[in-house]
Amino acid sequence: MNRKLRMGMIGGGKDAFIGAIHRIAANSDGLIELVCGALSINQEIAVDSGRSLFLEESRIYTTWEEMLEKESALPEDKRMDFVTIVTPNFAHFAPAMAALDRGFHVVIEKPITVSLDEAKQLAKKVEETGLTLCLTHTYTGYPMVKQARQMVKEGMFGKIRKVYVSYHQGWLSKLSEREGNAQAAWRTDPKRSGKAGAMGDIGTHAFNLAEYITGQKVSKLCAALNIVVEGRALDDDGGVLLQFDGGATGVLTATQVAAGEENNLTIKIYGEEGGIEWYQQEPNTLIVKWLNKPAEIYRAGTAFNSEIAKMNTRTPGGHPEGYLEAFGNIYRNFARTLQGRITGEQVDTEQVEFPSVNDGIRGMAFIDNVVRSHESNEKWTTFEV
Repeated sequence: MNRKLRMGMIGGGKDAFIGAIHRIAANSDGLIELVCGALSINQEIAVDSGRSLFLEESRIYTTWEEMLEKESALPEDKRMDFVTIVTPNFAHFAPAMAALDRGFHVVIEKPITVSLDEAKQLAKKVEETGLTLCLTHTYTGYPMVKQARQMVKEGMFGKIRKVYVSYHQGWLSKLSEREGNAQAAWRTDPKRSGKAGAMGDIGTHAFNLAEYITGQKVSKLCAALNIVVEGRALDDDGGVLLQFDGGATGVLTATQVAAGEENNLTIKIYGEEGGIEWYQQEPNTLIVKWLNKPAEIYRAGTAFNSEIAKMNTRTPGGHPEGYLEAFGNIYRNFARTLQGRITGEQVDTEQVEFPSVNDGIRGMAFIDNVVRSHESNEKWTTFEV
């Protein structure tokens, strides 16, 4: 392919955090260029943001509806190839559906929508259109997460028995949503975030990571949600007991009121012969423990790793890689897939995999099942999708 993929963006203007992350990730490999955007619901911010990114004046839009309409009317060799949606949760579904209807591929922030029903409708639309949707579950992009997954997949630890996954933050230890914190305001608002707070925001990441590495699906769960900070509308803390379809059992905790914590996502998985430990705040290290021999430390960028881990490593060993690079891996794999579709070239989907609409459905089902379990008096809730 003799050109870059053309990306449009909805949301992510200069008053937003995640938009810049997506743009850095998309630029990581020189495969993608931002050509247009509807970067804010505030018209002034939308225009200023577009100009600061040196977009053509005619392709700085003030609504996503205008952007999709005008981009679809452009010649095929000029219009965007795909759109990235980085708005708050409640504003994912409508632009994603409309983009697919107009023939554009989609990258979308997680969680995919605010309800399981919307996620299913989106999946149906993806199937009908035959287009590609990428969901940015960032942590699946880390090379040592892929290494852990490959080791489990190859049966190195025997049958997987136990899963412990936790995501602990402290940034909502106070009622920040009433103190001018815009991120806190929408994430704790049921109308904009959905029916779950911490469990929807970061618990879904922990859930996705557990299923991704183990290759098993949660089949039953038992959940308890808490509102620790008085006056908050959604949960800021919770725990879930898990049963997996492959026989493993586990525990998931998610909290945003662990004062002093930053983004402490941790996963430990144990099988018959050994297991792994991975810490998002020390992402280049994978600790491997064995039943009958000393523990081992695997490091990103070394020759001992699997081919898929190597493919998703960007620097030699000892040079730190982290969140931005993991995000970049997801964009690169999506871009390679899209390039293959455009050129008709065969793409190895095992090597360039990325989270899809089906992961989005699993995430929304997790939220639904956790809330249903919390509100019921049953010990175990069957995981329904």
